[in-house]
Amino acid sequence: MNNHARRHLGRQQIASLHTAVAATQTRVPADRPVAWPRPTLYRSVYSDPSPVPQALLSRAQVIDRLLGVIRQSGYDGASLSNLSAATGLGKSSLYHHFPDGKDDMVMAVLESLADQLRDAVFTPLRVPGTPKKRLDAMVKSVDAFYDGGDDPCILAQIALGSTRNRFRAPVHAIFADWMDAITDVLVDAKLPRAKARQRAEDAVMRIEGALILAAAMNDTHVFQRTMRTMTATLLA
Repeated sequence: MNNHARRHLGRQQIASLHTAVAATQTRVPADRPVAWPRPTLYRSVYSDPSPVPQALLSRAQVIDRLLGVIRQSGYDGASLSNLSAATGLGKSSLYHHFPDGKDDMVMAVLESLADQLRDAVFTPLRVPGTPKKRLDAMVKSVDAFYDGGDDPCILAQIALGSTRNRFRAPVHAIFADWMDAITDVLVDAKLPRAKARQRAEDAVMRIEGALILAAAMNDTHVFQRTMRTMTATLLA
């Protein structure tokens, strides 16, 4: 076969290939928008109101999403599938960041929670101001932190769950820090320390009990009533 015949055969083969490819393609009218598929990277987090590719999530953001799942479902109810969907991380990636699985995740969540509560709830109790002003600031912060009683307490979820012994130390430390801060305010209000400590314990008990009851009854009124009377009860 001479060179001219080879070139002619090559052009025929290319033309046939183009025809075959065109026949397999779906033709869309020019005036009809094309529904492009979502990128695979986003599919696992598309249920989140503000999806973020996993590569862009910081460790703090991952822990915050883990906190959301554990807060709602507790340790036992938070499956790896749910934790994976919430963070956008595959199970292998979760184990890469948290080698001991859910135990590591819960410990990281508790450490983050301690920081958040210290900044939002405990610090207002320790800044200069009258006892009433400091207690009012705590009440406002607690109300916001638990969304008016709509959000369950993750500390209660863990303290009352099957893993309570495993995480007793960090949960105890958070509650102790909270009660210490309230006690100091009440001592500044001229209450004897023993009485101040008892009232601090009662206050945290009332808040936690109100959160549990609000979740059980699907009614936040008991929590809101507790918060409205908290400062006056502590200072009475």
